[in-house]
Amino acid sequence: MVISNGFTYVAVLMLIAGGLLALQKYAKWKVFNVVPPLVWIYVINMILCTAGLYNSEGCSATYSALKNNILYAMIFVMLLRCDFRKLAKLSGRMIAIFLGCSFTIGIGFLIGYPIFKGFLGSDTWGATAALYASWVGGSANMAAMQDALPVDAGAYGCALALDTVCYSLWIALLLLMVRYSSKWDNAVKADTSKLKAVADAANAEVAKEKQHAGYGDWIFLIGISLAVSAVSQWIGAGMQGGLSSIGLGMFDKGTCTTLFVTIVGLICAMTPVGKLPAVEELSNVYLYAVVSLLASVATLTDLVSAPMWIVYGVFILVIHVVLMFLLSKVFHWDLCMCSTASVANIGGSASAPIIACAYHESYAGIGVLMGVLGAALGNFFGLAMGAILHLMA
Repeated sequence: MVISNGFTYVAVLMLIAGGLLALQKYAKWKVFNVVPPLVWIYVINMILCTAGLYNSEGCSATYSALKNNILYAMIFVMLLRCDFRKLAKLSGRMIAIFLGCSFTIGIGFLIGYPIFKGFLGSDTWGATAALYASWVGGSANMAAMQDALPVDAGAYGCALALDTVCYSLWIALLLLMVRYSSKWDNAVKADTSKLKAVADAANAEVAKEKQHAGYGDWIFLIGISLAVSAVSQWIGAGMQGGLSSIGLGMFDKGTCTTLFVTIVGLICAMTPVGKLPAVEELSNVYLYAVVSLLASVATLTDLVSAPMWIVYGVFILVIHVVLMFLLSKVFHWDLCMCSTASVANIGGSASAPIIACAYHESYAGIGVLMGVLGAALGNFFGLAMGAILHLMA
């Protein structure tokens, strides 16, 4: 069975999300104490995608029309509760944790390449360096490295398969770990005081201004968030063209749009718009919709086409986790920041806010700032990795 109608596709996604949330609230199944509904939504839709349920032109067109539009609307709404003055105090820590993730991922690439290069095929160092650039700041960096390095087309396709599969599995695992973050934080004696200050400030503001949201509030908030999303994408495309003309092509349209949405959201957070009721509720609706859409295009079939590349990717992630845990023991980094930084590296500026907001709605800005940092550094790190891998090849 294949869903061919775009409306039916959206209806199924939202029915799965709503049904799981209803089961958690009313049936109180204990399984949700172990694996939260957000992870079940991701896994179930990934399985349905792999089974071919969503593999039609209608689903593909609807996904393309909705995903970015809702994503940027979500970022805007979540930033309405963001206290940027508190967030600024995390800047040094954010940069350190982000660079820690970039460094540990790079170590995984370097340790694993001599082990796996015989299984990956011939002339793979360029594609591997391009993949690392992607795992520092997003797929735009990978495309840029394809032009800058001698990348074999076949190896590049396998690297893309690795990127897709490992990213899908990684974001699902990090969503699962949200519930168990206290175990990591206790083990590393994490300093979460500044991070909690961001959440406490947002909660205090919400409590002070809390009021019942009427249908007019909902309609206005939905309307302004979708309008901001539409305008931001138009301006983001213009920003990207301007930056490319001065040699800053590593900032793709998605990064520019995310940056502009962030600026608008932070400004609006200081106006009466930031005090509107229903912000938390709508941000969660958008979050579950975006996660459902992302999962609906995450397929496991690429495991068959490039199995050893996938094993290489899993090996890199294992090294990344072990080294990040050791660094967290030394510097007392919490799991929220580490997870957000990890996805900001591997997924980019659009994915990082999803993980950050799974911890608290007011953390959206953390994910955005880390994602922008990755977009800026990815090409430089990719070129450095290419030089090293070329010597090892």
